[in-house]
Amino acid sequence: MTVKSLIKASEYHDSVSLMLVAKELVKFPGVKDASVMMGTDANKSLLEQSGLLTPEGKAATPNDLIIAVSTDADVDAALAHAESLLNKKAEAEEGIEFRPKTVRSARRAHPNANVAIISIAGRYAAEEAWECLFQGMHVLLFSDNVSKEDELALKKYGRDHGLLVMGPGAGTAILNGVALAFANVIPAGPVGIVSAAGTGLQETSTLLAKNGVGITQGIGTGGGDVKKEIGGIMYIEGLKALQADPATKVILMVSKLPDLEVEQTLLEQVKASQKPTVICLLGGKARSAQLPENAIVVSTLEEAGLTAAKLAGAKIGDIKAAIAAEAEETRKQAIELKKLLKPGQKHLRGLFSGGTLCYESQVIWRDNFEMEVYSNAPLDKHFKMKDSTRSEGDCVIDLGEEEFTVGRPHPMIDNDLRVRRILQEAADPSVAVIMLDVVIGYGAHPDPAAELGDAILKARAAAKKDGREVLFVASVTGTEEDPQCLSRTTDMLQAAGVHVLKDNAMASRLAGYLIS
Repeated sequence: MTVKSLIKASEYHDSVSLMLVAKELVKFPGVKDASVMMGTDANKSLLEQSGLLTPEGKAATPNDLIIAVSTDADVDAALAHAESLLNKKAEAEEGIEFRPKTVRSARRAHPNANVAIISIAGRYAAEEAWECLFQGMHVLLFSDNVSKEDELALKKYGRDHGLLVMGPGAGTAILNGVALAFANVIPAGPVGIVSAAGTGLQETSTLLAKNGVGITQGIGTGGGDVKKEIGGIMYIEGLKALQADPATKVILMVSKLPDLEVEQTLLEQVKASQKPTVICLLGGKARSAQLPENAIVVSTLEEAGLTAAKLAGAKIGDIKAAIAAEAEETRKQAIELKKLLKPGQKHLRGLFSGGTLCYESQVIWRDNFEMEVYSNAPLDKHFKMKDSTRSEGDCVIDLGEEEFTVGRPHPMIDNDLRVRRILQEAADPSVAVIMLDVVIGYGAHPDPAAELGDAILKARAAAKKDGREVLFVASVTGTEEDPQCLSRTTDMLQAAGVHVLKDNAMASRLAGYLIS
């Protein structure tokens, strides 16, 4: 087997194009594995683990493109084919009849557009956001790596001119029924959501939908909005809009624990309305001595979705009792499943595409099982992983963190990294359970269950040859109306041997019971 790489110095292609080229490259005769990615440290670590890192690749800079192939045929022909594929992608993009090159030309072509989604390298994003605001458009700033100074200035301008600035790092919004970035097909209804967490908005809105409740708006602010440097500017504007909206009867707030002064500001805004307001502070509790009378504070996305649904009229009984009863059934299920494990299998590995879901799982493992779980996005910096590409002990990885998404698509779009990691984790004889979140909807991979299911079957087969069984646990964030279809996705995962729970929180409990 020959491994060779081609380095394209200072060459940039969008991450989705690179993903598609890599998928085509592995179909070339004789190619056993291939990768096309930017030369970041994290990407080079992934290449090394895949046996694709050459000395040339090791010397590449983050601005260089690495094309690496492993083949038992003509390696130079394979690399030439990769170059040809990249050139065809570039030519196809140039051949598109109309592709505006500036915000102004796009606005001239679509004069009624009033929302802009910005997804470019962070160092350029603020400038484009300013241009959109000056054109009178709301902004969803999907890009990350925007300075706090720029974020603060953009949001102050937006507030003063009646414009939303959602982000940086805002991955989800649903405005007037239109899904932006990663979002799901949610019916119209009486609940309005403001969220500083993208997959938190997706998980709670889909939980509402599963209980027959819809939403008025889903406003994503980006996680940095609730930090003291920004002061919750857009979160407050979102609350004001929902409080003034006659169609919104219940308000749902989602966030990781804000900085204390921001939390107090948000609670003051909650008092400005009599509308019942569910406040989900992931991993914590409200620190105010006196909560507004209309506020209900919960600590998980699961409780948030169910509580808001009940307030909106869904026939739901005692929520805590229902969760406890279901958790007990899950514990009994775990007792039976643990019989399949060998004595040396004791560790949990979580592979997440949604950062908020990764966070919620850690909250549940900490609060319900007193587990010490390491992560690249931990609740406590004491549990920060030394190397996110190499798992040790019990750990959970947010594959959507910036370290994994520079020069490659988000894991909700591209399953390649998670597929490789599934096979890697399952090969560890100490691993008992692998937990996944599967997020469907607009913007996500068109059929994640097919690719993940195939990888899971291969991982389980390899473990069985070694005399072991690896247990897979998952939840699906989505609705029946999503393009991928909730029930179809669930059925495909179950066919691959995955134990699929109704939401991320309950899946986290099963995973916890399996190793406790």
